[in-house]
Amino acid sequence: MHTPAKLSIVIPVYNEQKTIGQVLEQVRQVDLGSIEKEIIISDDGSTDDSLATVYRYAAQYPGLITVHSSPVNQGKGAAIRAGMDYATGDMVIIQDADLELNPGEYGPIIEPIANGQASVVYGSRFLVPPRGIPLDIWLANRFLTWLTNVLFGARLTDMETAYKAFRRDVWDGLELRCARFDFEPEITAQLLLAGHSIHEVPVSYTPRTKGQGKKIGWTDGVRAIITLFRYRIRPVP
Repeated sequence: MHTPAKLSIVIPVYNEQKTIGQVLEQVRQVDLGSIEKEIIISDDGSTDDSLATVYRYAAQYPGLITVHSSPVNQGKGAAIRAGMDYATGDMVIIQDADLELNPGEYGPIIEPIANGQASVVYGSRFLVPPRGIPLDIWLANRFLTWLTNVLFGARLTDMETAYKAFRRDVWDGLELRCARFDFEPEITAQLLLAGHSIHEVPVSYTPRTKGQGKKIGWTDGVRAIITLFRYRIRPVP
């Protein structure tokens, strides 16, 4: 059996100057043993100093970071797809540019993929009771996960998690189109419809508020619901 030798870490960025430097440093310090890692930054038209911070860091660690920059803001899904065009690893994980999730937990997330037990792994924030999540955010996440399970016969605990990891060949079999935060239900629906079993492992979670830069809103929840029903009713992209 082929043992994955390289992990591509795709980081979509939009106006995250307060945190992107810390995230990059945390990701850089992650020890994956014999597994090589590369960092793919996909800047989604940031208007603050995010991109300048990224370029300074890339210059400091040449060969580790590849940067893609979009001249306009298109959305998280579009940024991830653009970043994936530069990924060369046989495993991929998506990393948000905030500090809500801990890159130090990559090991348990990618281990089931590296040892051949799974092709897709989600880092679930709800396998262990999280703390500090506002009630409206908690209810929205639980509802969207419940709806996903009902529509697609799954048993997930956290469909909306940012920590999604998969073999590269799994990604190559998808036809993703959603540009915004509806990327999360779209990729989940396509994975389940394709017959992939999504393995979950617990991850820690430190939620941030709107005032701290959280960008997802209620309209994104509505888009997620529409996306889930669209794929259930008409599963072929």
